[in-house]
Amino acid sequence: MASTDTTVFFSMADKYLMKTGVPFSPLIVKKAKGTRLYDVNDRQILDFTSGQMSSLLGHSHPEIVEVVQKYVAELDHLLSNMITYPVVELAERLSRFLPAPLEKSFFLNTGSEVTEAAIKIAKCYTGKFEIVAFAASYHGLTQGSGSATYSAGRKSGGPCMPGQLAFPAPYAYRSPFRKPDGSYDWEAEMDFGWSMIDRQSVGSLAAFIMEPILSTGGILELPAGYLQRMSLECKKRGMLIIMDEAQTGVGRTGQMFACEKDGIVPDILALSKTLGCGLPLASVSTTAEIERGCTEAGFLWLTTHLNDPLTAAVGSKVLEIVERDNICQRAAERGAQLRDGLLKLQEKYWCIGDVRGRGLLQGIEIISDAETKTPGPGLGQAVSDRAMAGGLSCNIVNLPGMGGVFRLAPPVTVTTEEIEDGLKILDEAFGYVLNERSNWAV
Repeated sequence: MASTDTTVFFSMADKYLMKTGVPFSPLIVKKAKGTRLYDVNDRQILDFTSGQMSSLLGHSHPEIVEVVQKYVAELDHLLSNMITYPVVELAERLSRFLPAPLEKSFFLNTGSEVTEAAIKIAKCYTGKFEIVAFAASYHGLTQGSGSATYSAGRKSGGPCMPGQLAFPAPYAYRSPFRKPDGSYDWEAEMDFGWSMIDRQSVGSLAAFIMEPILSTGGILELPAGYLQRMSLECKKRGMLIIMDEAQTGVGRTGQMFACEKDGIVPDILALSKTLGCGLPLASVSTTAEIERGCTEAGFLWLTTHLNDPLTAAVGSKVLEIVERDNICQRAAERGAQLRDGLLKLQEKYWCIGDVRGRGLLQGIEIISDAETKTPGPGLGQAVSDRAMAGGLSCNIVNLPGMGGVFRLAPPVTVTTEEIEDGLKILDEAFGYVLNERSNWAV
């Protein structure tokens, strides 16, 4: 495509597309295949974000394409109360992976939808209305899920849902809670958090919604023992636990669900993104007991695309491939390779303050001062831009109150060679930016 055509393209985008607060990428992608994007000039770009953190098995996986072609031609969409073989098959297949006693599921389109549904389930079952979430949370931007989101999107939307309470996010690199030896004191931080919740609550605590690794919040992994303690505190207060595994579920972290590492079984589990491998599919799962209580209370959830057959067939195929191809093991192996490479970059470049994450969900936090650990969002953005110019798409999160944090989440089908290629591009990008901008603090 000629440059003049590119200019026309963005002129039309500015004229006809409403801005939603997310700046348009200067990259125009015309094809996505496997781990690679192809722009209008046929330049290849390694995709280390899996699209919107969703294309677990890569773009246009041939078996997924086959399923879509079959069902778009035969059974795409029905009245919402007409359940089909693909929907029941997906529910049954998902139940094999769910930790007991989770076994009941229904299917929607997006992460916002299922966290919204999960919050309503919790309120319906408990008869209470207060929802607690981490201060660095991101659970969506619809009314209920957006009210439980504190990392972004709270401004200029009017009042949130009543009963929303924020809990300190476990941010080991920057937490002010420290033991005498300087190590992170998450127990004291949790005690403080619950003391604030107990003071603010009006006695109607329904649920705590959380991610096992806070992704948009900066790839914040919960410390060992954190979830067990959190589970006890919630039970003490009669609260349900909603686990939002939009980005961590279906094998990306090296386990089917990231919360399994700590042996915690939530009361409600929400999946999205990875379950549909880039297609709009999400699920909410709970126990037979909670389903019974909700039914007795008159629970209603009805959307146009509730339990659609086409996307359900895709989800069933995704789970089949995840099990058949040992995707969890692949994620653990390639994740270890990626993390090892990132730690070597940290040794080489002073501006990499922290490396954290699990499996193929890794984060690197950028700082602009090695002594004060001052956040370096500008430096991080410059590195991200240079990496894109070098052929690597990697997401930099620049949210208020945080440093610039790269989220690296390539498809689990990524090869060892592609991991090395991505690390080499990052290496060059850091070196280039630091050399070009020698005035960055050291």
